[in-house]
Amino acid sequence: MIPVENAAPAPEGGKVGFTRCEAVGFGLVLAGLVFVLHFHLLAALFAGCLVHELVHLLAEHAPVQSRGRRKVIVIGVLTTVVVGGLVAAGLGLIAFARGPAMAEVIARSAEVLDQVRDALPERWAAYVPDGLDELRERGAELLRAHAAELQLAGRSAGLMVVHLLIGMIVGAMVSLREASRGFAGGPLAATLHRTLAAFGAAFRNVIFAQVRISAINTTMTAIYLAAILPLFGVQLPLLKTLIAFTFVIGLIPVAGNLISNTAIVLVALTHHPVTAAASLGYLIFIHKLEYFLNARIIGGRVHAHAWELLVAMLAFESVWGIGGLVAAPVVYAFVKSELVRVRLI
Repeated sequence: MIPVENAAPAPEGGKVGFTRCEAVGFGLVLAGLVFVLHFHLLAALFAGCLVHELVHLLAEHAPVQSRGRRKVIVIGVLTTVVVGGLVAAGLGLIAFARGPAMAEVIARSAEVLDQVRDALPERWAAYVPDGLDELRERGAELLRAHAAELQLAGRSAGLMVVHLLIGMIVGAMVSLREASRGFAGGPLAATLHRTLAAFGAAFRNVIFAQVRISAINTTMTAIYLAAILPLFGVQLPLLKTLIAFTFVIGLIPVAGNLISNTAIVLVALTHHPVTAAASLGYLIFIHKLEYFLNARIIGGRVHAHAWELLVAMLAFESVWGIGGLVAAPVVYAFVKSELVRVRLI
């Protein structure tokens, strides 16, 4: 896939602005993005884009330059590998959440609760669960009290899984179609094809930048967990697992950082509440830093200033919440690349 800044040549004859056909195509794509954000289909869109771009990335290093059946077979194998790998990664995360590691965290959290209860004054200790059994009982009461909300949350989670699978299947089908035959269509179809290719290039640039951001976040987290805490005599369990989890889940823009932070604070709580509080403060600092890392690193790949991406992220977050925050860098990179292409900015 070609880079965003070179996604298309400038208008012929030095003309400034969109042609009528280009304006219609650009408007349709923007309307589609608004539809996706409004109806919470971002997971499906990004899953499809991820499969499509990974297949193209792998195809660049595979012998698929020739046309015909051989290319289709190779692309089909690559698509199967990519989709299978993403599904396996998702199942691995679920297995980790339900595995013995999390059970150990819960058991050690119960020990911490006992220590906290003994250290607090008697009138405050009554609010702290007395061991794991009471913690489970209070948890069950909480679940019963919020059964309707949990049912809705479970339904939303199930729909997201379905959206992810459908998105990956669509991305795989598009990759296979592109391999089996070249593009053929009218002027509007050609414009839409080129505009969507520009969006795919923007997505690819942002995702590659997110890998760098996740690596930086993981490095800072590893320094804290493996170097700073041991200086104070703190050795957290599951150290290697936490570091690996931080990198993998950190590939999800913004939201991934929140998930990994929660896991680290829970593990820190098994040692001592003070350790958990210190970890929370450090990780909040990293989370705030990620806003500027997104703006700086992603801005460098899409030729945007840091303040531009920060404004876009804040604006999208205010309208569409976390989904808008995650989508903002990709959408802004795409829009700016198109405006630069037609020399409007």
